[in-house]
Amino acid sequence: MYWLVYGLIGLLAGWFGSLIVRGSGSGLLTDLVIGLIGGVLGGWLFGVIGLDVTNRLGSLITSTVGAVVLLFVVGLLNPCRKRR
Repeated sequence: MYWLVYGLIGLLAGWFGSLIVRGSGSGLLTDLVIGLIGGVLGGWLFGVIGLDVTNRLGSLITSTVGAVVLLFVVGLLNPCRKRR
């Protein structure tokens, strides 16, 4: 059951991250992958600065921050993509 909750958190985080960075969602599967990778990245970043997240809202915030960082870095590494 937990995998479903984390999948939903990842999907929301990827969608929020896409909205923040690109202005629109990137598609269901892409948003899910971005959110899940963003969750790992955000958890690592929050751990480095000493923050500990213990609830689902904190997990959503952590994953969203990680997704935004991930999309920003990918945007920097891919200069061929047109920016709006």
